[in-house]
Amino acid sequence: MTAFDELPLVIEPADLASRLHAPELILVDLTSAARYAAGHIPGARFVEPKRTQLGLPPAPGLLPARADLEQLFAELGHNPDAVYVVYDDEGGGWAGRFIWLLDVIGHGRYHYLDGGLPAWLAEDRPLSGERPAPHSGELSLNLSEAPGASREYLHSRLGATDLAIWDARSPAEYRGDKVLAAKAGHIPGAVNLEWTDCMDKARSLRIRQDLQQQLEDLGITPDKEVITHCQTHHRSGLTYLVAKALGYPRVKAYAGSWGEWGNHPDTPVER
Repeated sequence: MTAFDELPLVIEPADLASRLHAPELILVDLTSAARYAAGHIPGARFVEPKRTQLGLPPAPGLLPARADLEQLFAELGHNPDAVYVVYDDEGGGWAGRFIWLLDVIGHGRYHYLDGGLPAWLAEDRPLSGERPAPHSGELSLNLSEAPGASREYLHSRLGATDLAIWDARSPAEYRGDKVLAAKAGHIPGAVNLEWTDCMDKARSLRIRQDLQQQLEDLGITPDKEVITHCQTHHRSGLTYLVAKALGYPRVKAYAGSWGEWGNHPDTPVER
């Protein structure tokens, strides 16, 4: 039993505030170096968001090398009993991507702070300037392919009646009006709901409470395998998180995203 056992995936600032000193907590800040230095939730460890990605063109959003992931999680003090709480200051993109990494390493004990730092600040909760020292030592991780969809896998599933492809890019990217790759448009059959449409700006960027109905109206339903993507699987970090939080049983992220699909010579495209 831990202090977090009865909590849902998405938690409120009050839930975290009462558990900041729990020994199992690893609190991860995915804002920016400047924002973290200016003040962060007490005890939070900063992770530069780009460390969650491979960072190489044409598909920078692919999974980092195993050695880099092992270094990152070793610094955080990863252990089998850890409970992660993750947050950012942009509405959940980077935090959701980090949760995807936790799924990749097979660690399911995690929570997302709804609204992230904006929600924490809106309740006048304290910040800290102290930086926890990184842990030392080596770590060996086993990586699972289950949370991810490769380009080949997604291509093989196109047209399946039990598949929903959630494109989290802007409508202009989806239509092909804004071109960020060799090809313009979207993956055949994909439906578009931009990641920012998942955020409630009146509630400090928390996840919108009417989102499940919106998704079902688009055909993104719990009976389907949901594969979500954007350009680099940053924005779709939030949409991956949302689908998990809503209880969708089959959720994958296409980490190659449009950076890979839109630059590959053999991928079909719709406009």
